[in-house]
Amino acid sequence: METESEPYVRLATLRQLHQVMADMNTARSLADTLQTVADGVVNGLGYELACVNLVRPDGDLVVAAFSGNAAAEALITGRVGSRESWERRLTMGENWGDLVFIPHTEGWVLDDDDVPQWYTDGPAPRFEDEWHPADRLFAPMYTPSVPGGSCGELIGVLSVDRPRNGRRPGAWGREALQMYAFQAAIAISNARLRANMQRALVRLEREQQALRASEESFRQAFEYAPSGMAIAEMGGDQHGRILRTNDALCRLLGRPASAMRRYSFSDLVHPEDIGTLLRTSAEGGRAELRLGRRDGTYVWVSLRNSVVADAADGPRFLLTHVEDIEERKRRELQLAHRASHDSLTGLPNSAELRSRLSSRLCQRPANTGALESLDAAYGHPAFDAAGHGFDFRPGGAEIFDGYDHHVHTVAPEGERDDGTKGLAVLFCDLDGFKSINDRFGHNAGDAVLIEVARRLSRGVRDGDTVARLGGDEFVVLADGLGRADAQDLAVRLRNEIIQPIRVDGRAMRVGASFGIGWAHCGMTADEVLKSADERMYVEKRSRPKAHRRAG
Repeated sequence: METESEPYVRLATLRQLHQVMADMNTARSLADTLQTVADGVVNGLGYELACVNLVRPDGDLVVAAFSGNAAAEALITGRVGSRESWERRLTMGENWGDLVFIPHTEGWVLDDDDVPQWYTDGPAPRFEDEWHPADRLFAPMYTPSVPGGSCGELIGVLSVDRPRNGRRPGAWGREALQMYAFQAAIAISNARLRANMQRALVRLEREQQALRASEESFRQAFEYAPSGMAIAEMGGDQHGRILRTNDALCRLLGRPASAMRRYSFSDLVHPEDIGTLLRTSAEGGRAELRLGRRDGTYVWVSLRNSVVADAADGPRFLLTHVEDIEERKRRELQLAHRASHDSLTGLPNSAELRSRLSSRLCQRPANTGALESLDAAYGHPAFDAAGHGFDFRPGGAEIFDGYDHHVHTVAPEGERDDGTKGLAVLFCDLDGFKSINDRFGHNAGDAVLIEVARRLSRGVRDGDTVARLGGDEFVVLADGLGRADAQDLAVRLRNEIIQPIRVDGRAMRVGASFGIGWAHCGMTADEVLKSADERMYVEKRSRPKAHRRAG
């Protein structure tokens, strides 16, 4: 790596760097992780010496691992440097991104502080970027922070000495060391977490030993638990493979225990819930998802994981509790459906209609005053009819949108079909419906509404929305239509509606008036519906009253 520069980095170098990062993330203990981090700097990054200085609980830093020179390792491993001295070092010198480089011309003032350090022999530099024996390079390691936030808490410092090529690292070498320090911090944090969890699990196991007379008591608790339970492998090539299940889980899924041992939970989960399963932490994770039964159906379950730990080797097995929540989920789905659908026809209701329509529309950004003030200066408006803004920067007036990843809804212009495909909103009002209620009662009227809803739903495409706005008013949302397409759709639906409807042996007929509106960004859902409603009344008034019902 030390002889390579960006962008000419050999694949072998990248593989080597990848391998040392993989090694430090698979170390079994904190001590192994620290030593692997130090070895990785020497073996993967091309420095002759590397030291891991770890922050202790009291804030000082101890030399926790060393690599590259056995004599220097014996000399300084375990020695402690004060936090004050380290903070002084990290605020000196030159900042190379997150790295700190202190050249020999400044570093002499640190020779007498209490930070453990070593010296390498070598001649004075002959050229500008040659490494001096007294040069110092530090890579601070911080706990992972939230994306976009500041650095986390300092957990240690990597200090390195003398690149093998004898030169100060270039851009690629600096970035590689910085990236390595970032990954090392994650590996050390995870190793600490694993160690703490293992200690906690050991304490828990010791406490539980007082409650368990033998393995038989655990076996009985597992086998005869009222909810489903499973034990799965943790780690290795067979991670997640089910080793053992109890009777409750076998009954829940309709699968014998011998068959369950051929699966892992990822084999049984519903395809739509695989992401939920993968996001569930192995240790202490919870999730609600669907598992497949033997008959091909799925059942909603609450899945909770815990770890069965071995005191010597750490976590070994995953204990999974599976609770049947099918009835609760069914009630939740029913309540959600009732809240968003009309109880008589089963169609989406007014609130759901507005929600679906609003999801397709974006509003003009709030901070548009500055753009609008540029109208006079540039001779054209700041926004077009769809709510897009114009870019007034030198070089042109390109249209921009301020809506991240939003596909704008457009509408045909004028009364002629210009080829534009848009979101058509068909407002339907039944003609002659009130007379049916007056003559035959509301039960007959309800039956007519149900049949009209069925005919509308049958007459549209998959993906279109048919909603009941209220009373005898219905709305159809049909995307990707031109003006002529929308008019043809209205005619087809009207012809469906005016066919006789048989209720209790009587043939009843209603007419239908349609108004076609067009949704486009910059409008609210209510504005779109009002536009379609107004066009419907224009159409209704344009036809003789005597012909409205029959068409």
